[in-house]
Amino acid sequence: MLIGHPVFFVLLVAVLAPLLAEVPVGFRVPVVVIEVLLGIAIGPHALALVEFDGFVASMFHAAMATTLFMAGLELDFSEIGGRPLALAFGGWIASVVIGVTIVGALHVIPRVHAPLVVTLALCTTGLGILLPIFRDSGQLKTDFGRLVLAAGTLGEIGPIIAMSLLLSTQYTTWQEVGLLFAFLGIVGAAIAVSMGARPPKVLLLLSRHMHASTQLPVRISMLLLAAALLLAERFGFESVLGAFAAGMVVGQATRGADGKTLREKIEAVTFGWFYPFFFVGTGIKFDLPALARDATTPLLVLAFALLFLVVRGAPVFLYRGAIAKAQRLPFALSLAVPSLSIIVIITEIGLRTKTISHDVAAALIGAALLSVLLFPTIAGVILQRLAAPLAGPGKQ
Repeated sequence: MLIGHPVFFVLLVAVLAPLLAEVPVGFRVPVVVIEVLLGIAIGPHALALVEFDGFVASMFHAAMATTLFMAGLELDFSEIGGRPLALAFGGWIASVVIGVTIVGALHVIPRVHAPLVVTLALCTTGLGILLPIFRDSGQLKTDFGRLVLAAGTLGEIGPIIAMSLLLSTQYTTWQEVGLLFAFLGIVGAAIAVSMGARPPKVLLLLSRHMHASTQLPVRISMLLLAAALLLAERFGFESVLGAFAAGMVVGQATRGADGKTLREKIEAVTFGWFYPFFFVGTGIKFDLPALARDATTPLLVLAFALLFLVVRGAPVFLYRGAIAKAQRLPFALSLAVPSLSIIVIITEIGLRTKTISHDVAAALIGAALLSVLLFPTIAGVILQRLAAPLAGPGKQ
């Protein structure tokens, strides 16, 4: 029977979450936030309806890859290039400097002795989380949205590359640098070929299968994702780098009206099937009892949540000439939304290499989850209130 099967409960949450988001409570709670909360509710530490193992665990890791794939797909350098990208780069470097300084001081706290791991975690931005929120609110194509998209891109790519170079134990750092350039060269060549080489016979073949049961263009896109994951693994990098790169290739190849149908189909597959397994799975996977094992861990959760805001939000001062004063707080809150997928990977690497304790790993994930629950919701409320006076006259 399907009822009682974990897929049923995950998909039940996937349907309930957007319906609950429509309930008028004075402000709009992002759907992904509700999905995570409901995931905790049905998980092993609450109602115990779903365990994080078997199919759910496999789908979670697949969904993690597709989340980064969609982040790369949405990346449009023509929109974020120039000043937004320059500001984003400067902001991420500032975050690294602030993070190194603060985390170095955290040595005074017992068991916090992993400055590199913790710093990389604090310097992330959850672009895969922000994209559906900004898409649903209609702000993705605004100037504010483009600045967030650019900064979020650096907050996603920067830690991925740094993690691949600094946390890898397979090769030396210089070997990793060489392999990274080789990998990026292959990705660049794939983007150039996909954008330039469009033989009429190939385009006709793809268009013929676009609306057929074969869905060949969608299958090719998924094959590219699998190939990039395999290539990244062979080069000794984490799979998230391959997923993001595959999204960039497909995204650049489908720019314009001709690629709109394919992009919509990919979005339907990703948002309709994979996203619930990542966000609901994040809640199911969360080790709630770990937060109560000792007095230090809950304090670390609060400290790390605050540090997410300080490390990624402080560089907002660089945007003084690009963002209105009233928008700076929601901008900082948006950038402070951490990347759950990258933090999960970073903590797993830290635990595997024994450079981070289980308590610190649980606190980092707990703080990331708390930040994902609070920061986008608060930012959304502020932006709604800022937009309300502008919408008022038009309703009269």
